[in-house]
Amino acid sequence: MLKINSFVFGPFETNCYVVSTDEQILLIDPACSNEFERQQLENYINQTLANNHSPLAIIATHGHLDHLWGAAWATAKWNTPVLMHEADIPMAKAMQSQYNLFGIRRTAEEFPIEPLASNLSPFAIIHTPGHTPGSVCLYFPFASNHLPFAITGDTLFRMGYGRTDLPGGNMGQLISSLEHLFTLPADTVVYPGHGDFTTIGAERR
Repeated sequence: MLKINSFVFGPFETNCYVVSTDEQILLIDPACSNEFERQQLENYINQTLANNHSPLAIIATHGHLDHLWGAAWATAKWNTPVLMHEADIPMAKAMQSQYNLFGIRRTAEEFPIEPLASNLSPFAIIHTPGHTPGSVCLYFPFASNHLPFAITGDTLFRMGYGRTDLPGGNMGQLISSLEHLFTLPADTVVYPGHGDFTTIGAERR
């Protein structure tokens, strides 16, 4: 049984997802930026953990600050590192420079990071560079109670795609990544890093 729940967190209105399956619970993009948001996420995850006793993994679709506001808190709370593509680990470890770039008066907190392995389940990892060098999408092709879906971070939005004018962005790579995503089945539901959900079919028209 698969269940997906979303939260909109932080000043950038970033989507944070919790996907629970019979195998594990996935916290994707821990974007909670204040105590109220952290408590909201903690309550939901603790209830989910109690119901199915599955291990928790924390995954970041990429290394930008708005997807990692709550990373230090979440890794300490559930004693597990953030998993992300190795190409974005240096960016995530240089979080203070991202705060400085956006003029955010905040001191970066260190948190444990490990490379995202390619053998995780029940999803496939699709490397989609362009928005950042290590952007990934998580594709869930099989779910008995759900259409196939992809969590796309800031690679693909409803009627849009991620910006490429930040350090590490590359428009040519992003176009190639979008073309790759558009080979997924048309009924694949897209859960983006910001904004409303859509489908692959709607976005490739």
